[in-house]
Amino acid sequence: MTPRVSVIIPVFNEGNSVEPILRRMSEAIDFDHEIIVVYDHDDDTTIPTLLSLHEYDNRFKPLKNTLGSGPAKAIRSGISAAKSQVVVVTMADGCDDPDQITQLTKLVERGVVIACASRYSKGGRQIGGPFLKSTLSRLAGRILYHFARVGTRDATNSYKAYSRVFIEEVGIESEQGFEIGLELVAKARSLKKPVAEIPTIWLDRAFGESNFKFSKWLPHYVKWFLYAFGIRLSTPQRRK
Repeated sequence: MTPRVSVIIPVFNEGNSVEPILRRMSEAIDFDHEIIVVYDHDDDTTIPTLLSLHEYDNRFKPLKNTLGSGPAKAIRSGISAAKSQVVVVTMADGCDDPDQITQLTKLVERGVVIACASRYSKGGRQIGGPFLKSTLSRLAGRILYHFARVGTRDATNSYKAYSRVFIEEVGIESEQGFEIGLELVAKARSLKKPVAEIPTIWLDRAFGESNFKFSKWLPHYVKWFLYAFGIRLSTPQRRK
């Protein structure tokens, strides 16, 4: 049976701490689904847990990223392998609310090309996390929402649902970090495609360390921030 939603999760040495998060995620989704967990290297500490989960329930699907290291390429690998017409990107750290996957999926099924979980809309909240990163994210979100009219106050959040048809239409160019979410929001704005949001409460991870490389990835976010205003820093090359 074709799943109604494909959930894409990049991982990097999460060990067995990811198991309760993935189980809780699967239990929270109200319909047929697959959870594609993407790793970069054969020695990733997450793999034994992923294989055990797959043996228990084949809706959990380990996938090796063959496009090159990093979360952007891992997410692209997962999207390419997905069977559903709706894909949701979320993280393995437990920060995102898994109960909202169903609602995000239904919004895409109703016709938006991107459904965003927003920390900065009314009813949303971010609890914890680095101060500078969260401040810049909130500021960028407000500017993009009020002046570029991108349809969400939280364009930089990775927790989003997408239409596969839309992704195939615009392609993905991101090579670094988690900027895919901002890239696709900017492209939706450029093509005047509908984007929606729901409030979410984001909780800082209770274990491990974040793999977010702020200074390294910031220039990539700036590129797509400007793209939302119609400013192209380079000629886009479409990739799936």
